[in-house]
Amino acid sequence: MKTVLISGASVAGLALAQRLHAHGYAPTVVERAPAVRRGGHAIDVRGAALTVLDRMGLLDGARRARTRTRGMSMLDGDGNELWRSTEMTYSAGRLDSDDIELLREDLTALLHRNADAHTTFLFGDAIAALDQAPDGVHVTFAGGARRTYDYVVGADGLHSGVRRLVFGPDAHHLRHLGSYVAVFTADNFLGLRDWQIWCQGETATYCVYPARDNTELRVTLGFRSEPLDHDHRDTAAHKALLAARLESLGGDTPKLLDAMWTAPDFYFDAMAQVHMDRWSRGRVALVGDAGYCASPLSGQGTSLALAGAYVLAEELGRSADPATALPRYEERMRPYVESNQALATENPGEGPSEESLERAKNALVLGEM
Repeated sequence: MKTVLISGASVAGLALAQRLHAHGYAPTVVERAPAVRRGGHAIDVRGAALTVLDRMGLLDGARRARTRTRGMSMLDGDGNELWRSTEMTYSAGRLDSDDIELLREDLTALLHRNADAHTTFLFGDAIAALDQAPDGVHVTFAGGARRTYDYVVGADGLHSGVRRLVFGPDAHHLRHLGSYVAVFTADNFLGLRDWQIWCQGETATYCVYPARDNTELRVTLGFRSEPLDHDHRDTAAHKALLAARLESLGGDTPKLLDAMWTAPDFYFDAMAQVHMDRWSRGRVALVGDAGYCASPLSGQGTSLALAGAYVLAEELGRSADPATALPRYEERMRPYVESNQALATENPGEGPSEESLERAKNALVLGEM
């Protein structure tokens, strides 16, 4: 049985593990965190990705976990309501569509349960070195172990360690989109009930909405900025930076910043895309954000991850020869990736049009199983 090491227990990594097993591979997932990561914002599953979940037997579970938002309010920088809608939200789009919005951690939990029985998980570890040979990839782990796999796949996000080892520094592949964003969880001290609030100032913004039957808040804070020289793992510095950049924003900003300091989870990074001429080299490939991050501004990152995992597994199932399978994976995915990355830069500040989003989410048509 062919073996595959997947770096990252992400949406892409977990979906890939399940699909590779279905095609006769023995998957192993290595994840730096001690368990599947919790937290994160609400994400959307659209177009071809709905077909992927259906074929994995997870579509009904995703629908049961979907958010129940009734609408949203938009505030100006002083906290005054400009307009409200019960037909759409910025995070989910039209509320009457077939798309599914659910919390990222609910989707990863669903994918983890689906993959757990046939996947070896190595939590609390990471890939330290890769040495490719004609018959496999020799891997050295940060914990000291050494093992050989037929394939290695980087599903480890925007700052992919696999990508750096095989394709070089982040600076060669990241394209900054002019802003930074943070996401964290807090108690629902605002008393929101199935309602989303956005506050937009000149250079800063926040979005907040309830989760878990209105017992929690998911908070997104953001500000516009040129690229900053910062350590993407320095949480204390990130919080101080956000406090300084958002202090003039009105609405509930002071309360949200207070909650940020004690948040049980916290994520901060640049809004950026990954652009690469190729997503594979030898027996190593990239999937999801590691290879073609579109950024949250596109609204399509999760769909790209699910579709990319499905197509990569399908091509490896058709041919175990990397010279055949990996170029075919790239050929099928490239138009879909480019269409969805373009969404993030259309109408800056307003988001993509409904027509362009519809075209992009359906740019990949999956064949019969």
